Amino acid sequence: MPQLRKDPVIGRWVIISSERAKRPNYALKKSDSSRPGPCPFCAGNEEATPPEIAAYRPDGSRPNAPGWTLRVVPNKFPALMIEGELGRRGDGVYDLMNGVGAHEVIIETPKHESNIGSLSEAEFEDLLWAYRDRVLDLNKDKRFRYILIFKNQGAEAGATLEHTHSQLIALPIVPRNVVEELKGALEYYKYKERCVYCDIVTQEIEDRGRLVSENEHFLVICPFAPRFPFETWILPKKHSPFFEHASKQEYLDLSRALRETLVRLNRALNDPPFNYIIHSNPLREPENGHYHWHIEIMPKLAQVAGFEWGSGFYINPVTPEDSAISLREIAL
Repeated sequence: MPQLRKDPVIGRWVIISSERAKRPNYALKKSDSSRPGPCPFCAGNEEATPPEIAAYRPDGSRPNAPGWTLRVVPNKFPALMIEGELGRRGDGVYDLMNGVGAHEVIIETPKHESNIGSLSEAEFEDLLWAYRDRVLDLNKDKRFRYILIFKNQGAEAGATLEHTHSQLIALPIVPRNVVEELKGALEYYKYKERCVYCDIVTQEIEDRGRLVSENEHFLVICPFAPRFPFETWILPKKHSPFFEHASKQEYLDLSRALRETLVRLNRALNDPPFNYIIHSNPLREPENGHYHWHIEIMPKLAQVAGFEWGSGFYINPVTPEDSAISLREIAL
């Protein structure tokens, strides 16, 4: 029998309906996201991208040349422009502002790899440090209020280039999804005087039915009310609102947890397209006891159709308990 499950953070209801897994073709077919011609993200093709913002160059090579292990460049087709003032204004009942922000691409390896799961543990650690470095740098720009770090892997998940990369967009406003998540976490804290994410960590460690893996600093779970099949969260065991405030050891453990989780998903689901998003507190806000940064990974296995768009419900044909069993059983 289907179940209605309520997300404890923002109050979103989802439908868990295992019967729908029996329908044919509920999983999307993978398509080819490669393009003819030289890859602009491969070493040796640095002139094909805008000049780099940052790069890790162990051999001390010159900028915008080979010799890098990770490279950050402006998006060639940015969603927002770095130059200009916000220009907040109204037009009758409408409010608007200039499209000011930062849109950057983090090229995760000089090798032409299409799957981030192929990267080494050290490369994952460098990737997390790059995310942190960029957040701390962009945090100096007072125009920006929120930095969204995300990855699209596979054409079905929104990737337009095959070479593995992730993106960062600095925004002059806090996105609505983030506002709702913050509001839900604060309401829970006001009622119980505890962080909802800390309570999730405690309960999932005790229950273990949705636990995928854990290490000293991080817990990997399939959340109680997942929107999508095999949706997976990585949660710090220690309370912290800000991703960029993690310690060196925490980034090391996070790199291991993230890499292992993506390898598990690749092996369990035959290299699925997916998105991951880092959820963190808005910039320059004080430390707080109610919000807890985390990473959400969402394989692209089911289409969001008219019912989901019209109702706000998500219909998930796979229980998180079954997803967790499948992922736990994967040999690493």
